[in-house]
Amino acid sequence: MSEPATLPSASQPFRHPVRVYWEDTDAGGVVFYANYLKFFERARTEWLRSVGISQQTLREATGAIFVVTDTTVRYRQSARLDDALDITVVVEELRPASMRLSQQAWRAGHLLCEGTIRIGCVDAASLRPCRIPSQITTLFQ
Repeated sequence: MSEPATLPSASQPFRHPVRVYWEDTDAGGVVFYANYLKFFERARTEWLRSVGISQQTLREATGAIFVVTDTTVRYRQSARLDDALDITVVVEELRPASMRLSQQAWRAGHLLCEGTIRIGCVDAASLRPCRIPSQITTLFQ
């Protein structure tokens, strides 16, 4: 049996590279503030994929999907067109039906944006809360 995955932590965050494209910026070539949430979403998806979890397959097999239930974002510096960013994911709290994650956007060692994101697990058909499927929770035990 393979070794269980570990939750990304402050000492070992999951990292996902993102390049800033024209579509991510405003008329001044600065990343539009809401796009940091898109970058965070991509990093969360890639983190799950890195431990063998495809969200589409999860939905098909269990009927469960993840939804964002709460966000808090603080903007520190602006990213610009063509910047290479590093987006991190750290699991702060894992509960039966939700996770609280800390995410950050970095450019060359400089913190640009940070946020706390809570994702909840819901039944795709009813959108009612449900337990995170065991396929996921057993990965981290």
